[in-house]
Amino acid sequence: MNQTNLAKARIPTATYRLQFNEGFRFQDAERIVPYLSALGVSDVYASPFFKARAGSMHGYDIVDHNRLNPELGTREDFDSYCDCLGRHGMGQVLDFVPNHMCVEGGGNERWLDLMENGPSSPHAAFFDVDWSPVKKELADKVLIPVLGDQYGTALEKGELVLSFEEGAFFISYYEHRFPIIPKTYCPLLTHRLQELERLLPPDHEAYQELLSIVTAISHLPFYTERDPDLVRERYREKEVIKLRLAALCRDYWPVKTFIDENVRIFNGEKGNPRSFDLLDGILRQQVYRLAHWRTATDEINYRRFFDINALGAIRMETPRVFEETHRLVLGLVREGKVTGLRIDHADGLFNPTDYFRRLQRSCFLETRLAGLGNRSRAREEEEPAGTLAEGILQLYDEMLEVSPRIKPFYIIGEKILMKNERLPEDWPVHGTTGYEFANAATGLLVDTRNGRRFDTVYARFIHEKPDFPEIAYQKKKQVMKFSMGGEINTLGHYLNKLSETNRHTRDFTLGSLTKALLEVIAHFPVYRTYTATRKVADRDRQYIEYAVARAKRRNPAMSESIFTFIEDVLLLRFHDSTSGDEQEQWLDFVMRVQQLTGPVMAKGLEDAAFYVYNRLVALNEVGGTPERFGITIEAFHGQNIERARSIPTALLTTSTHDTKRSEDVRARICVLSEDPGAWHDCLMRWSRMNRPHKATVQGIKVPSRNEECLLYQTIVGAWPAEDFTGNERDVFVGRIREYMLKAMREAKVNTSWINPDSVYEEAALHFVDTILQDVTANNFLADLRRTLPPLIRCGMLNSLSQTLLKVASPGVPDFYQGNELWDFSLVDPDNRRPVDFAKRIAMLDGLRTAEEERGPLALTRELLETMADGRVKLFLIGKALAHRRANRSLFELGTYLPLEVQGEQSDNVCAFARCHDGAMAIAVAPRFFTRLGVPPLGAAVWEDTRLVIPAAGSGRACRNIFTGERVAMSQQERVATLPLSAVLSDFPVALLEA
Repeated sequence: MNQTNLAKARIPTATYRLQFNEGFRFQDAERIVPYLSALGVSDVYASPFFKARAGSMHGYDIVDHNRLNPELGTREDFDSYCDCLGRHGMGQVLDFVPNHMCVEGGGNERWLDLMENGPSSPHAAFFDVDWSPVKKELADKVLIPVLGDQYGTALEKGELVLSFEEGAFFISYYEHRFPIIPKTYCPLLTHRLQELERLLPPDHEAYQELLSIVTAISHLPFYTERDPDLVRERYREKEVIKLRLAALCRDYWPVKTFIDENVRIFNGEKGNPRSFDLLDGILRQQVYRLAHWRTATDEINYRRFFDINALGAIRMETPRVFEETHRLVLGLVREGKVTGLRIDHADGLFNPTDYFRRLQRSCFLETRLAGLGNRSRAREEEEPAGTLAEGILQLYDEMLEVSPRIKPFYIIGEKILMKNERLPEDWPVHGTTGYEFANAATGLLVDTRNGRRFDTVYARFIHEKPDFPEIAYQKKKQVMKFSMGGEINTLGHYLNKLSETNRHTRDFTLGSLTKALLEVIAHFPVYRTYTATRKVADRDRQYIEYAVARAKRRNPAMSESIFTFIEDVLLLRFHDSTSGDEQEQWLDFVMRVQQLTGPVMAKGLEDAAFYVYNRLVALNEVGGTPERFGITIEAFHGQNIERARSIPTALLTTSTHDTKRSEDVRARICVLSEDPGAWHDCLMRWSRMNRPHKATVQGIKVPSRNEECLLYQTIVGAWPAEDFTGNERDVFVGRIREYMLKAMREAKVNTSWINPDSVYEEAALHFVDTILQDVTANNFLADLRRTLPPLIRCGMLNSLSQTLLKVASPGVPDFYQGNELWDFSLVDPDNRRPVDFAKRIAMLDGLRTAEEERGPLALTRELLETMADGRVKLFLIGKALAHRRANRSLFELGTYLPLEVQGEQSDNVCAFARCHDGAMAIAVAPRFFTRLGVPPLGAAVWEDTRLVIPAAGSGRACRNIFTGERVAMSQQERVATLPLSAVLSDFPVALLEA
């Protein structure tokens, strides 16, 4: 086998995202594999399925990377599910989490060991803990901001509970559990020792054994001890002490009774504050410092995932951490049970490029060992251990020298690209998870001509002119001050330390450096840069220079030299006197800043600004630019051309577990952009109708007009396509309530997660309940029901176009669970509701039977008459994926050719061709259906509008794969054309096989 074949990855043709949790297990997934295969899916795209926090609904809160989640089933269940995938020729792309682990709930053994052994724990280097933090009182300790109240209050309420189990002491706080350091057991074992003497004489063997244990405890090395021999001694002896204590209590009930009574006394008595002094004394000696959750803002000293205290970052840049966390996943790669990887939150890693390189190298080793099969085992027996692996890795390194960009295993990175940003070229990955395509597809459905009119409508309704860049800037600063102040303070002190080494910068104060750094980060135009050596890439240099320049202009009162110093550090412009050690410190500082800018952008932009700027919320999507009112067809084509050139195997998504709204919700909201006047009238009319239902809280009408604007768009977008049945209306109202509560808190304007205003929130939720109350006197609900039908119809047609664009564009189309039918989900957890797969299986079987019995043309006509049931979308996906699978090389390797559209309705169609080795497919996706009418079919709608066919495809007849109809090309003025009146005569979109 030549090196080209060795380096060739298995590329999916289409993926389907499954959300595993205790409600959807491995056995459930196995049952739907035949359905997914019949739908045309080549690979399951699995959410994380390693052991997570108990009850996890998403799997990102992993506690053990090397165990399957027992809540999902047994290893046998998993193997059976994977075998089923294999029988259907399907692969599995796994969502892998390398950046963090869950550190709350007591299920993470590594973290618990750290809590018991501090900086001398073998896992101390595993987690990203600052053992010498800014707050000196936390030296060699870890702040655990888990308490719901101040520490003293929680203690005296009896919420911190001491327990004794199997020879060990623990502290529990509700579901959280922390070990007590054995070195600090002595007070617990010697308190009231004279009382034990009443039960046991001093010469009794049990009494003597207890004293012996106390002596052994006193000789234990302390947890700050770093000497390897002493560390080993402590680990060995503390476990012996626990075993001795357990045996003593098991064999002698007076000792067990004595210790249990001490535990009761140490737990204190409510109403007697002094009674908690004993437990407070024990807690003060622990590695961890339990604290109110608000203290995390300023004093937390372990790196987190964003600002989530429960998710502690791990140091994946450390080789041992990489090896230990990837042991199981690489084993699954070797077994062929994982055929691709999606890497979560790549921007959180210290060095993403290095991580992806190591991952590709490791996956190459495992797949080659699997490929050698029995021969590898035989050679391993004959040759010294490691020789075979070393040979394979040497082969990989040699291949890498010849082809630096080889990617032998399918890996995609979760990377959010901002406007005009490209995926780092040195990442050995097959692309991103597809947020940029989702935004492009949505933007294409927005009528860009109406941007200014929509600005006016929005400004008039909320009585102000919002500026999105300014909102984003302010929200990023707000996040840094109130959610990530600890991280900013730490970096400020680090920067101050760097400034002290040079006489030209040592006069900069800590306060001015910290403020200037905050301003620079607030102006960062991208999530992060990727400096990992002493050479800064040109693109990163541009981003840094832009951010510093904007920060300077924003802060004319601050000394420009401070910003210049920060720019020098971030660009690694060393002074002549900068020593080698100082240069390494500068680089380390830069890499730590890079780990922070991403979370600041995510929390400030996605989770704050996107809930404040509500002009057209379909545009407020992960990786989106809401201030840009849609994109042109030319821009959409340009993005597809670039993707075909640079990352043709990236995922193409329209809905994910992270999207703010499902693809069908966004597609419907986009319809509003086609008629700003009608939307203005709706807003004014509905606001006037509902004004009496607003309450006044501290002089403010609730909800605010901006929140009201968001609410109406949310109701319009999420309203079901079919009438409510049973309790569906109540469920819908509950979903809208939950969404608005989350949206208001994320916006951080009138309430927030940190400082919830319960009175304001209750008033806003009462407004939601009232305006959706199904009573005769509710004029708003009656008006809404009259307004929605055309929006719903056009929204469904938008969704069909969007789906076709995804299937036919360069990349791998990805489908989020359940979205093969209409799905009007909102942000998580709304989009993690159970999926009715039985309904979908029955529908797909029914479509196949109907097509065989009546033919595709009759079926498509029926589907358009019953669009609300969603079968039309399922039909489109099934037919398009079948065609894609049958013509894999055409869609995977084919060139992308935008097609010219001529005629009266030319702006209403996006069309392109995929061409490869003489084969051609043409995708035709209409848009702006309010102008076309419903259904948008035939000559009455399309008149003289036609596609211009390139010379390579001229003279051919084309078959519409949806209807089976053949369409002949026309020759006009020596140019071959296809009339849209024929192409779209019976179905609103077309995929033509030439």
